[in-house]
Amino acid sequence: MRASAAGEFFDALERCDPIERERGLMAALPAQIAHAQAHTAAYAELFAGLDAAAINSRAALAGLPITRKTELMARQQRLRATDAFGGYSTIAWAGRGNKTARRVFQSPGGIYEPEGQGADYWRAARALFAAGVRVGDLLHNSFSYHLTPAGSMMEGGAHALGCTVFPGGVGNTDLQLQAIADLRPQAYAGTPSFLKILLDKAAETGVDVTSLNKALVSGEALPASLRDWFLARGVDAYQCYATADLGLIAYETAARQGLVLAEGVIVEIVRPGTSDPLPEGEVGELVVTSLNPDYPLIRFGTGDLSALLPGHCPTGRSNTRIKGWMGRADQSAKVRGMFVHGAQVAEIMRRFPALGRARLVIEGEMAQDRLTLRIETAAGANEGLNERIAEVIREVTKLRAEVVQLPPGSLPNDGLVIEDARSYK
Repeated sequence: MRASAAGEFFDALERCDPIERERGLMAALPAQIAHAQAHTAAYAELFAGLDAAAINSRAALAGLPITRKTELMARQQRLRATDAFGGYSTIAWAGRGNKTARRVFQSPGGIYEPEGQGADYWRAARALFAAGVRVGDLLHNSFSYHLTPAGSMMEGGAHALGCTVFPGGVGNTDLQLQAIADLRPQAYAGTPSFLKILLDKAAETGVDVTSLNKALVSGEALPASLRDWFLARGVDAYQCYATADLGLIAYETAARQGLVLAEGVIVEIVRPGTSDPLPEGEVGELVVTSLNPDYPLIRFGTGDLSALLPGHCPTGRSNTRIKGWMGRADQSAKVRGMFVHGAQVAEIMRRFPALGRARLVIEGEMAQDRLTLRIETAAGANEGLNERIAEVIREVTKLRAEVVQLPPGSLPNDGLVIEDARSYK
């Protein structure tokens, strides 16, 4: 029976009462924060004096600082001689603390991530199951096994399901097609673009790859047009959202209505450039608190945009859903020799709490930039307000900008706070 059949679940957690799930997450949160304080140098410093027992609600969690990848990278680089993980990990190897890390991976930018000893450490089995992968299947894994953890993520999840894995990795298209023709795998894991390359090349060369009928893809967007293209060639493709730092965060189901959050993570959507949670439906940066004791990242900013969806998945899975990946939140632009960041736009708007969405638009040609801050306000046109906002813009960014007031709902709900519309011809 395929995962598309309603009522089929990886485990009972997927259909537990949402109130009970939330209660369990909030009960586990203080212990995870106390664990991070006691066993990691980074959180001992960041949370010095914090009463972990008091962080037992989303409101309390929202009061903690967000750690973004740039900060993690900077701390790792600063402490590299003694701690490759920058003091965020509770596991390592001889001479660097505990000896329990199974593997160490390196992501772009020279960021190192630990892999612990637990089975299905990255929790990918749940996403593979939702994509239809079952015990006894052969999974052709074309995620990278070199440096980065994606290949290991999928392999660990497949083994947890009782599958056999062919470690194809990236590239070597002809050899991978030969393996598919010889071994007849049922499932594929990898990027959607490489799956398309394989299917295109198979059609061109006449290699039989018809055994492939299901796929779990990630690392790139999967537009509906490409998903339909795969389906027309006999491959039912699903997507998941995971990172090297956090493992699985969300996964697609047969309903095709957003991505269901994984178990064991606490997800917030915050206004880009701030740590302020946004309500359901608003697009912002996806922030994750992991309950993984080996790598206890607390309010870790992914830098990716998404939004919480209302209601629950029609398949019966009860966890919250997100829209999926909607772009990058860490927006910036260089204007007249000065960098403008999303956090600066957020600071400007914080001074005027009655305003709605805002977008700083940069127009004109290079060296002749025009800045306009478009703001939503229900108060109607107010020249005095424009002048006050313009003064704050100069104070915060050191740049001059025009202010344009718009009615509520005028700006798109896409999380974009800086729009670079300049001509680069």
